[in-house]
Amino acid sequence: MLSKNEFSVLAALQQNPQSSQRQIATATGLSLGSVNAARKELIERGFIDQDTPTQAGLIELEPYRVDNAIILAAGLSSRFAPISYEKPKGLLEVRGEILIERQIRQLHEVGITDITVVVGYKKEYFFYLEEKFGVTIAVNTEYAKRNNHSSLMVVREILRNTFVCSSDNYFVKNPFEAFVYKAYYAVTYVDGPTEEWCVHMGTGNRIVDVQIGGADSHIMLGHVYFDRAFSEGFREILEAEYHLPVTVDKLWEELFIDHITELDMTARVYPEGEIFEFDTLDELREFDPLFLQNIDSEAFDNIVEALGCEKNDIRDVYPLKQGLTNLSCHIRVGGEEFVYRHPGVGTEEIIDREAEVIAQKMARELGLDSTFITEDPEKGWKISKFIPNCRQLDPSDPTHVKRAMDMARTLHESQVNVNRTFDFYAEGKRYEELLLERLGTIDVPGYYEMAEKVKRLKAFADADETYTCLSHNDFFMLNFLIDENDHMSLIDWEYSGMSDYASDFGTFVVCCQLSEEQALEALEFYFDRTPTDAEIRHNFAYVVLAGWCWYVWALLKEAEGDIVGEWLYIYYRYAKDYLDKVLNWYEQADKEGC
Repeated sequence: MLSKNEFSVLAALQQNPQSSQRQIATATGLSLGSVNAARKELIERGFIDQDTPTQAGLIELEPYRVDNAIILAAGLSSRFAPISYEKPKGLLEVRGEILIERQIRQLHEVGITDITVVVGYKKEYFFYLEEKFGVTIAVNTEYAKRNNHSSLMVVREILRNTFVCSSDNYFVKNPFEAFVYKAYYAVTYVDGPTEEWCVHMGTGNRIVDVQIGGADSHIMLGHVYFDRAFSEGFREILEAEYHLPVTVDKLWEELFIDHITELDMTARVYPEGEIFEFDTLDELREFDPLFLQNIDSEAFDNIVEALGCEKNDIRDVYPLKQGLTNLSCHIRVGGEEFVYRHPGVGTEEIIDREAEVIAQKMARELGLDSTFITEDPEKGWKISKFIPNCRQLDPSDPTHVKRAMDMARTLHESQVNVNRTFDFYAEGKRYEELLLERLGTIDVPGYYEMAEKVKRLKAFADADETYTCLSHNDFFMLNFLIDENDHMSLIDWEYSGMSDYASDFGTFVVCCQLSEEQALEALEFYFDRTPTDAEIRHNFAYVVLAGWCWYVWALLKEAEGDIVGEWLYIYYRYAKDYLDKVLNWYEQADKEGC
């Protein structure tokens, strides 16, 4: 067993035999006195001769040899939108080199060629690395549902003496070595307040505590090294806790912190300016001023085309929302702020962009949406005005609800036609078919009884004297923005289409979770009078249909492994609570002939 100083001197001589003590001191960071003492001990133990490692010395070094490296490249890098919508962050070119390629070359420089790249998001973009560098590709299928611990779960069996790296780090100096004494996390010192992970060190720089946020502290930044003891201990913890619900959102570093007394890891301090981790586009541009000018990005080309600006005019880029149908980010050009919407993968199959553009233009003309600027119906990208300090509609505020209902009425009376149709019952049946394809059967108690009643209710509603019109079909509080001048805009028109006029009311009641009393008040606002019994029946039928449609959708999402949370129950309750009541209304009306 070597002491740390003995290891440092022996490893330095293995790399550069016959180095002077001063050269060793420079290479290791040890004092001349420490180098001299360690050197004498190594000579006495027969591990060096004439400042060159002996065969015994090389054997003594072998347990410290790095076995492999793992590069984590599965994440979405959503903070780097919109560029990350098009390619993974690790494949960006910075100062003339692809980030992950630079890391692989640096590993190769010290003889580490057993490299595994764990991929997930846009995984196919990394496949070329197999041929170009001889790396191994490992696929993390759970990258979108779990945090980065899931990537280490995929490769847990090959954790030994292992460097664990992030694909998007940039190392000014090569930090890798062929031999490493002990497990460590790279840290650097920052002055003043920080929101980063602050490291507290004990004897021998052992990490004894980590806090998120602090001041004048060493922070975690860059690569990590697992030695065999750490790998074995961490693998046991990971396997034992992986399937616990609390683990899903945890970083692997949080698992380490949870077991910090069991897992021995030190902090290795690096000078400021040697390790870079770019959290925002503006940070990257500060490091590489030519980055945007040189990048091949369809998103930035779209922005330049639409706003008539240069790439370098685009500032303050950060993500706003990543949903099922779109990905949005904030941008600033000069003194104006905008939202750039990039189409989500596969949305061309579920969204009619031509219909969306027609609806958006109509909404702008009618004063329903003051944010819309332009959209490309073929490619699906859109640019809107960003509303600073906006607030959302409060469904418990009658004045807000009245304004929303007035907007719905204006929309429905616009007499605008689009090619797309939207029907809650048909949509729910489509989700049901997909659910059956996945599960074979739907064994949720009472499901088929409810579905049969919904079918009956749909037949009643279709027989009503009603009309089809352009509807928003995602008409609820989160899609209403109120600016500082109290102007309300209705945004996100992806699902707009020709629907029964009651569709927007049904969505509003369910998704805003209105009570029956609040719903009846909203209906009075919509008609600007007391609604008839027939109108009440029809509109509440669409509360049921909306609730049932999204309930089946939620069942499908849960079956696919997504977590819908409380919304599954909310959708179910609105369908269930009103289903028998509204059916009774229709049946009673039939008996009374009205």
